[in-house]
Amino acid sequence: MTLKILIVDDDLKIRNLLKSYLEKNQCDVRVTADGKSFLAEFQRTMHELSMVILDVMLPDTDGFALCKTVRSRSRVPIIMLTASSEETDRVVGLELGADDYVAKPFSARELLARIKAIHRRTGVEPTAPPRFYRFVGFTLDTVERVVTDSAGELVALTGLDFQLLKCFVEHPGSILNRDQLCEETRGPDATLLDRSLDAQISRLRLRLNDDGKQPLLIKTVRGAGYVFSASVTSSHG
Repeated sequence: MTLKILIVDDDLKIRNLLKSYLEKNQCDVRVTADGKSFLAEFQRTMHELSMVILDVMLPDTDGFALCKTVRSRSRVPIIMLTASSEETDRVVGLELGADDYVAKPFSARELLARIKAIHRRTGVEPTAPPRFYRFVGFTLDTVERVVTDSAGELVALTGLDFQLLKCFVEHPGSILNRDQLCEETRGPDATLLDRSLDAQISRLRLRLNDDGKQPLLIKTVRGAGYVFSASVTSSHG
């Protein structure tokens, strides 16, 4: 089986070395240079990945923050790369959910051995994402890209409405800030004005019969973003 690996490291030489070596050893490798591009690629491919490799020191964030985000969304194995000899860094990474760490400088051969060992130990295989999400009588179908109500009637949604709702039901109970909602509905390079997002949220509430003054489904968290408060179940069929 081909292992699908996503790597983030700001060192171009390391990225090229790992991509070249791991691909020669039957791995499917994607490389990114910073936290923003990593998160965009992770969001797109998270259900296909066999392994994530995170450099601790990055230009726009750190590997610990990325590790926490990855672990909150997926059980994919994580290896941390650290140039620090401090035991604290290694402990923090493991406590946040990393499966192993490799200290720089390291050999690509050693990293491959660690990857194979973790894969044998965890046996984690990529899993298909759920097709259906159900909440308070509504059903969202990610394949047909439609939402139906309790009577089986289609709910009239635009493409952006659907993508926004899909983002919410995939992260029930989590506060999503404006940047996250913008990135997940319109891509990492999109710019979303506050009033535009507010209008889209209001429209989605209306489509779901969610009271605009005291909404029960999509709640505003002042100064933080929005949270989908309904109970959500998911299934593949």
